[in-house]
Amino acid sequence: MSQDNAEQVLPFPMTAPSALEPPAEWARLRAGCPVARVKLPSGDEAALVTRYEDVKQVLSDPRFTRRLDADDAARLSDTESGGLFNNEMSTVLPQGGEEHQRWRRMISKWFTAKRMAALRPGIEEMADRLIDAMVASGGTADLKAALGFPLPVWVICDLLGVPDTDRDRFSHWSDAVLNLTLYTEEEVDTAQAEFGAYMGVHVAAKRQEPGDDLLSELITATAPDGYRMSDRELVATGLGLLIAGHETTANMIGKMAAMLLSERSRWEALLADRSLVRSTVEEVLRFDANSGLGLPRYIGEDSEIDGGFLARGTTVMCSMASANRDEQAFANAGEMVLDRTPNTHLAFGTGAHSCLGQALARTELQAVLDVLLRRLPGLRLAVDAEELRPLEGLVVGGLREVPVTGW
Repeated sequence: MSQDNAEQVLPFPMTAPSALEPPAEWARLRAGCPVARVKLPSGDEAALVTRYEDVKQVLSDPRFTRRLDADDAARLSDTESGGLFNNEMSTVLPQGGEEHQRWRRMISKWFTAKRMAALRPGIEEMADRLIDAMVASGGTADLKAALGFPLPVWVICDLLGVPDTDRDRFSHWSDAVLNLTLYTEEEVDTAQAEFGAYMGVHVAAKRQEPGDDLLSELITATAPDGYRMSDRELVATGLGLLIAGHETTANMIGKMAAMLLSERSRWEALLADRSLVRSTVEEVLRFDANSGLGLPRYIGEDSEIDGGFLARGTTVMCSMASANRDEQAFANAGEMVLDRTPNTHLAFGTGAHSCLGQALARTELQAVLDVLLRRLPGLRLAVDAEELRPLEGLVVGGLREVPVTGW
């Protein structure tokens, strides 16, 4: 770590001046202390990397693992289990090596461009229905609650073959498992146990009566070497898809609307040229300053990255959001450029553990933005952007609410 800052331990996550702006420390750390000491919500210390090249290197290097159950690994939360990345269910699935790649290949077959294209009409239809209800509710609404949250959980329930009537339960389980501070350890453990029990019954039912869904396909899928997923792996996969596919995308829909509406010229540019939707979604992902905790990694040997030295046993927090604001990687990094290309942001990570569901997330965000532009061209924030409040305590970043009007 940089010697000038070796004794300074910063609280992490860091406080930002407003919900849509980055913490001022990011730029200072990238310039003078690219490997910084931070204290996590658990009280444990970790190393924080903030530069684009350093974050990319750590996420791509197989020596930096996701094995956060090591005795000397930092706990992210103050629960005994350490939260999402340390819990028992997270260790059911292979965390690295060929076994992990085999699992990824079995899952990724579902997330092809062809499958995503087939899903899009249904996503747009659901978005239209949710917007109908939002508009009917009155002249002002919370876009996050009305559209951002119900849409992704509907998509995930559809992928897993889960009835719509269980959507609210899935939302609660996702919120509890991803929370660092707002739930007690007993509540988190209860949520995980309830989800495990539900999915265990669901997997058994799908074995008896397979449907046209991802879970049914995985139950019968066989890898080239004969490997098939166990029931525990299927349940853990369901949890992983729920967490990755619901909370992150739900919060991103709200943040996307807020970012684009906070400066009217952005929304007007999209209304004038709808072909910008795809590149705008990528720029929203890059520009997001409120993306949450980032990705943790554990290094089991002394290591060096361009930004400094990392001792054996260090837990490394990778701030993709800071990396995405790195002027060395992006021209005019502090500005939102709707037609930016290429846009090699790290919002979905990189390397062997990059987000499996990124094609689905992109499809949902593009579909929602297209429908909003078509249905509500006069959409605007109902409060000043400075009044938007960040959602505290989640592994992923978000806004408490996104009040909108204009229909």
